[in-house]
Amino acid sequence: MTSARFITRNSGVAIWRQIADQIRGDISAGKLANGTRMPPEIEMATRFAVNRHTIRSAIAALTKEGVLRAEQGRGTFVANSRKLTYRIGERTRFSQILSTQVRETKGILLAHRLEEAPADVAEALDMPSGQVIRIDTMHTADGNPVSCATAWFDAARVPNVAEDYRSSGSITFALKAAGIDDYLRKSTLIAARHAEAEELRHLKLSPGAIVLVATAINVDTEGHPIQYSKTRFAADRLEIAIDNNNSA
Repeated sequence: MTSARFITRNSGVAIWRQIADQIRGDISAGKLANGTRMPPEIEMATRFAVNRHTIRSAIAALTKEGVLRAEQGRGTFVANSRKLTYRIGERTRFSQILSTQVRETKGILLAHRLEEAPADVAEALDMPSGQVIRIDTMHTADGNPVSCATAWFDAARVPNVAEDYRSSGSITFALKAAGIDDYLRKSTLIAARHAEAEELRHLKLSPGAIVLVATAINVDTEGHPIQYSKTRFAADRLEIAIDNNNSA
């Protein structure tokens, strides 16, 4: 394990979180490979100049997030040093993008409702007024949650999108059921922030974890907006790549 660095006290970020982020960074950078046994707590406490309770909190957070695993009587080991790559291109489809990286993907409908279109949603969907269907979803890869999303659709155009998504776990299938056989990514805006309470729960993250937020608009083949979405990815499990060749 590399030496301690960048521990800033009174910064507003808990010390245990800073240590957890440094360990995660070393794993992502390949300095700690899958199966590597972590040093004993007392050694890490000395290295970071903190008490063992602080180290224990950092290790517990990373274990909860699936980055580390604890084995009774043996110690704590690196469980996942490989990030998934999510490529955004002209055709962005969750299951297709990850099909070569994992064995199974799954889309789960968390909630849905009919509502008056908020101003930003109405603008994105190019509808001056009217009702939209909002669906909240979660995606898993090999059983591990990697993203949760909120998407809005013009209720008049895709009235059964929630039910069709529930039965299929696929936006592509749900849109096809409404007569939209193909769709394209018009725009994507990516930002990073700390995960909120609901995201912590659904993605099984610890307080202070970072999510990547992709705000996107999809259009049909004639260029009419059909979906506005905000997808939150667990930053320690997945990285986003922009495909300039538009082949995703």
